[in-house]
Amino acid sequence: MMLGMAARASLRQRWRRRLATPQGQPLHQRRLFLLPTVFGLGWATLVLVLLLFGINYQNNLAYGLAFWLFAIALVALWRGWRNLHGIRVTLRSPQEVFAGGEARLGVHLQAPRARQGIQLRLGGDPVTCVIEHGEGQAQLTLPAARRGWQPLPLLRLHSDWPLGLVRVLAWVAPGDPLLVYPAPQDEASRSSRDDGEGQEERDFSGLRRYVPGDNPSRLAWKQWSRTGMLATKQFSRPPRRVLWLDYDEAPGDPERRLAWLCARVLAHHRAGDAYGLRLPGVTLTPDGGDAQRRRALRALALWRQTPEVSP
Repeated sequence: MMLGMAARASLRQRWRRRLATPQGQPLHQRRLFLLPTVFGLGWATLVLVLLLFGINYQNNLAYGLAFWLFAIALVALWRGWRNLHGIRVTLRSPQEVFAGGEARLGVHLQAPRARQGIQLRLGGDPVTCVIEHGEGQAQLTLPAARRGWQPLPLLRLHSDWPLGLVRVLAWVAPGDPLLVYPAPQDEASRSSRDDGEGQEERDFSGLRRYVPGDNPSRLAWKQWSRTGMLATKQFSRPPRRVLWLDYDEAPGDPERRLAWLCARVLAHHRAGDAYGLRLPGVTLTPDGGDAQRRRALRALALWRQTPEVSP
């Protein structure tokens, strides 16, 4: 039974992906689907009952009311369909996501005219968005359970506007998967100098002209009293050692080791250290800066991963 449910879910997901619109493209009329709501079914039943009542008793009031309600339903169906037609959807992935947290994805909607009551859903609770002056913004959250490439589910758009008689549905393919980094281990981030704590600037190296925003405690007041020119003291930071982060020296099981190394990478980056990374089969030469941080986190996230989806 569980196998049958999984097969149905996979078939449903495959069918939806075939019907999904790539992000950045306008929602086409062939990719919009109209489903009656419970209220809409009750409305249709009322119209049918009034029509039968008018036919049976030759009651013109029943005829008029039935056709009036039917005309309102047609207008609501048309307006609801136009509410989603032509919308362009673009997803903005977060810069960094760590396992065990939530990915916050930005959604940007574009349309030539105002749209109302658009519901966006990406595997969690729906978020309401409106489009004014040609644009609309929303933010969706997605749990990031484990490290590595995480495929994004289809983004679902639906709207019951204006009367809730029909629900207009559309799906948007999100594009590239999300790269999730290992969750940093707290014990490794709270460490000593060797674990990434920086040294303070202590050695005096000279003076430079004052720039608004400089720390008042570093102003050279004696220099100002002698020359009338305000200057700021400069200090040099002691040189840092080149450090190696080694998988074999990390404690615990493989995932715990990766979490420990992730925390060390973040700590060394904050301290401005130059560091290298050694994983079984992967070696990053020592370096510093944002580029080294991204390379190290990516290596930790993808180490021995066999993702179902790759970018």
